[in-house]
Amino acid sequence: MGLQVFIDGSFFPEEEAKISVFDHGLLYGDGIFEGIRIYNRRLFMLEEHLDRLYSGAKVLKLEIPLEREELSERIRETARLNDLSEGYVRLVITRGKGDLGLSPLNCSNPSVIIIVSTIQIYPERVYTEGLHLVTTSTRRNNPDSLSPQIKSLNYLNHILAHFEVVQAGVDEGLVLNDSGYVAECIVDNFFSVKDGVIITPPTNAGALYGITRLVVFRLAEQLGIEIREENLSLVECYTSDECFLSGTAAEIAPVTHIDSRQVGDGRPGPVTKKLMEAFGDFKRVNGVPID
Repeated sequence: MGLQVFIDGSFFPEEEAKISVFDHGLLYGDGIFEGIRIYNRRLFMLEEHLDRLYSGAKVLKLEIPLEREELSERIRETARLNDLSEGYVRLVITRGKGDLGLSPLNCSNPSVIIIVSTIQIYPERVYTEGLHLVTTSTRRNNPDSLSPQIKSLNYLNHILAHFEVVQAGVDEGLVLNDSGYVAECIVDNFFSVKDGVIITPPTNAGALYGITRLVVFRLAEQLGIEIREENLSLVECYTSDECFLSGTAAEIAPVTHIDSRQVGDGRPGPVTKKLMEAFGDFKRVNGVPID
């Protein structure tokens, strides 16, 4: 049996899972989403993901048609139906069907879509050899125009930056804000390590309030590693002792080259490896059981 997709109260085989061409999520990117990992039949950091989802919906004045507890159960139900011990949940809330006009007032019924599948954005080699990054010319949207804390369906800025990564033939991109400081990677948060201290861009510099980023802060505290939010210039990144990134799909991955410059000794650093190991232990025992 293929994947079963939840759409507005019903389950559909993936080949039959459809939304209206008049859905404003399709026409205007008017909606929000979350990506949630399944580890050991547990929904990892589910409550934190739902916190971010409902916060984003409030900012967009988007009424999620399910109460939080019911939505949580629908996610668990979809995960059970697809029977994946290890997987990835894409939770999407769209403004729903409207007309060809821009106004969201013409969309009376927001849609809830839950997809459970698998995901791997980097090959396994990068976790032992490290990622090669290039700085993109595409800048992150100014937070005053579109807050990065709203995980919206409009990812065109990220897609344009990704084209530059593909053209450069590297693994990932480093994206700057309009002041020239590092905001984040294309779909991941970025961290630098200097003299044993972890530094990551603040969210008001254009970085997403990442859920895995939050886990990194917790693990660093447990490991007794100092971690700070500070603006990061490219020069500071080039001269770091080590770098890494974090994200729901990527987890924690080392960065060994930026713009053809070797970071540290060109291998995953000791702080990064400690965090990767701690994350591996943490993810197996934390989360909401799907059963």
